[in-house]
Order: sequence, then C-alpha cells, then structure tokens
Amino acid sequence: MGIIDEVPRAVRNIWSVSFGGGLEPYRPAPSTTVADGPHRELKRYHRSTPAKGNPVLLVPPLAVTASCFDLRPGQSLVRYLLDQGRQPYVVDYGEFGYADRDMGLEDWTHDILPEAIRRVSAEHDGAEVDLIGWSLGGVFALLTAASHADLPIASITCLASPIDQAGTAMLMPLRLLAKVTGGREMALAVKIMGGIPQEFVRLGFRIQALDRELARPMYMARNAFDPEALARMEATDRFMSTMPGYPGRSYWQIHRGLVLGNELANGSLRLRSDLVIELSKVTCRVLLAGSRSDVVVPAAAIRRGLEVLPNAEVEFVEVSGGHLGLLASPAAADTTWPAIEEFLSREPATVPA
Repeated sequence: MGIIDEVPRAVRNIWSVSFGGGLEPYRPAPSTTVADGPHRELKRYHRSTPAKGNPVLLVPPLAVTASCFDLRPGQSLVRYLLDQGRQPYVVDYGEFGYADRDMGLEDWTHDILPEAIRRVSAEHDGAEVDLIGWSLGGVFALLTAASHADLPIASITCLASPIDQAGTAMLMPLRLLAKVTGGREMALAVKIMGGIPQEFVRLGFRIQALDRELARPMYMARNAFDPEALARMEATDRFMSTMPGYPGRSYWQIHRGLVLGNELANGSLRLRSDLVIELSKVTCRVLLAGSRSDVVVPAAAIRRGLEVLPNAEVEFVEVSGGHLGLLASPAAADTTWPAIEEFLSREPATVPA
C-alpha cells in the first residue's frame, strides 16, 4: 500500500485528534477505593498475582489529577509497577473550590498523607511503604517523612521535585517583581479568589510548555501516519485540560516559601510561625531523579537534595524528558521507570554513599 492510499487514514487521525472524539478514550488502570474522605481518596490498583516487595504509594502534587501516573498504556508508571510485580496505590485529592481556601500544606504533611501511608501499611500487615512523588508530590513526601519519624516509610522517590530553584529561569520574573511589591499582589489575588482557579493553572502549564504548543502543528503533520504518537499527544492534552486549581493558603505557602524564599535549598520550610519542617529529619532511603531538559524543575534544582538530606541514604539519577515527560513518556520508560525499579529492588545496605 502506497503513501497515497494512506492519506485518508492520516486525515482521519488528524481530524480525530483536532475536532473529533479523539483517537482513543481514556481507560485508566482498574482500581478500587480502599479509603475515602475530603481530598484523600485512596485507590489500590488491581493485580491478579501476589505482589513483591513493599507496597508503593504514589503521591501527586497539587493542581494536577492523579492520572499523571497513568495517562494511558505506554505512558503509565502505574502499569509499569504492576508489570514489575509491585502493588501501587495512589491518593487522589479531587477538586478544590472556594470552600477549601484555608487548606494549607500542613493538611497534607500532617493529615492526608500520614493517614494514607498508615492505611497502605495496614493493608499489608504493617509493611513499610515506598513513596513515589512527582514534582511537589515528592516535596510533600519528604516533608511528611521529616514530620513523622514513626511513619512506616521505607523509601521516597522524588521525580522532578523542586528543592533549590535559585537558578530556575522561569521563576526569576516572579522574584524580581516581589523585590518591588513584597509579594503583596499575589497574596491579595489569592485571598480574593480563594486560590488559583483551574483555568489559570491550565494556562500556566501550557505557557511552561510553550515550545510544545508552538511545535504542535508540525508534530501533528509529521506524525499524521503514526496513531501511537498522536495518541500520546492526545493523552497529554487530556491531562492538561483536567487540571484542578490550588487552595488559596497552600498556594501562598508554595509561592512564599518555595518560589520567593527558596527555603528548601537551606534544608527547611516554614509553614506557620510555629511549624518549621527540617529535611535533616528524613532518615529513610531517598532517590532523586531529574532531567536537564526539564525547564520547570531542572536537574540542578533537585540535585541539591544530596546536601540538604544529611541523615538520609540519598542518591541522584539523571533521566530524560521534560517535566511531565520524565514521568510519562517513552523517555520515562527507558530511563526513569527502570531507575525506580532498580532503586526499589536494592537492599538498603548497598545504597552508595
């Protein structure tokens, strides 16, 4: 069959992605809700055979859905872990509204995540739990471990988690503005809106991936005959279009402490005047994974964890892909996922210094 004969199929592919119902529907990996509550639905993914090793709890950041770990077959850390014989869980925060404006990061570090970790452990007769967090989800995991020495945490894997963002180019305009305003404009906006609405979050993510947006027409034309490549693009677009917003207080803590103050680079984060969390209290094994092609959280931003986690068995691995790509792309399947499995399979005593 010649290329001329394939043209109608290519046209259908482009039409389906651009104007039709899509190339394929979203079919998440089957799961069961094992615990539920406000912003804390805990799901266990189905597997048909006994699992090996510790159970794994996937920790998403704020302002994205838990589907970041399971975009579609081939773009799913969840399915990879299942294929490796592991039992993954995920905590789903759901949607946020104006009524959630007073939720702060301590709601995650001192309530939502400790509860999820203990429940996963109880499901496995008290076994320790391996945590895997993407972006701020990795920071949440570290802060939770630092706040609760009694939690049954075996290890933490941080994927593109911002620890030192002093050199992150896209944050520099915000810091320059804050030198003039003191950050009051953001504090006022968050107070009025009760948070960051989902429309702003989705627009912001697209701006962060501006090169992808600009290259989209050329990508579609180049891959008109490749439904798999178009389906990957479609899955990413679907994920970006469903992002929820930020609760107001949580966003202000992130903006003040991580963006403007860059506090984690010095090993701690102040959430309230009476609550400062120190990363030196993390004592479990930690894997830090970052990519130099990630413009949102460059590899150097996470590598700093080697210095501010002095009491953890910590290592850094460089992987491939952008901020989402290092989690859910063919590059992730080749670099990030095998690095995670190798880390989880290794005995603690053999972790390199």
